[in-house]
Amino acid sequence: MNRRGGFRLLPIVLFGLYLGYYFIANREEVPLTGRKQLVDISREQEASLGLSSYRQILRQSAVVRSGPEAALVKSIGQRIAKVSEDPGFEWQYELIDDNQANAFCLPGGKVAVYTGILPITQNENGLAVVMGHEIAHAIARHGAERMAHQKLVQIGAMATSVAVGDMEPRQRQLVLGALGVGAQFGILLPFSREHESEADYMGLIYVARACFDPQEAPKLWVRMGEASKGAPSEFMSTHPSHETRIRQFQEWMPEAMKVRAESCGGR
Repeated sequence: MNRRGGFRLLPIVLFGLYLGYYFIANREEVPLTGRKQLVDISREQEASLGLSSYRQILRQSAVVRSGPEAALVKSIGQRIAKVSEDPGFEWQYELIDDNQANAFCLPGGKVAVYTGILPITQNENGLAVVMGHEIAHAIARHGAERMAHQKLVQIGAMATSVAVGDMEPRQRQLVLGALGVGAQFGILLPFSREHESEADYMGLIYVARACFDPQEAPKLWVRMGEASKGAPSEFMSTHPSHETRIRQFQEWMPEAMKVRAESCGGR
């Protein structure tokens, strides 16, 4: 029962049972979208990891402590956090003097914007779209969910390695290689792209609730596309293509404009 052609069935059966238990025991619901997700660490553990990483990044960076751009980052962040499903984060917003076009929000509400992205955002609404997206990642616990996915892939790889332990070395190498490629392109990358799209949607709604103009979102991603020529194809990327993101923003725009009208009246 356990072996057939050098293949051991028991490790795969045990992994399947563990997988079923894991799915049942570690399910949460993403705020706003209602998607079911897998997370196996507490919010406190996640926030502690985020704070540690944030402090290290700030120690190694040129933080802009004052000025209109730093004030704008804080103002936008506070407005978006106020209308989000804030799980009790201790919010912090910093501007970092660095040419990279990037921003992030670590677990616990630790936000950083790099000055290199400001020429692309161009205005308050564009920066709000970027920050709304990053804040949404933290609220949706995407980092913890990625850790859970990676843990499952690693355990699955270990179970498969034991299951094919009696195969010829070349055959075993081919099986494990195929598993690695399948996990990367069939599980990890698609989930990462799903996280990005989910953060795009949640961030757009936050932008609308906070009375910024959500119509800036597709314009921003046109500029992002112009600034990042030569990006890999969507299938090989952790992010949706710029074209996909623009199309999705256009699909979500009627809802976002309705939310803005309800939240902000004539403002």
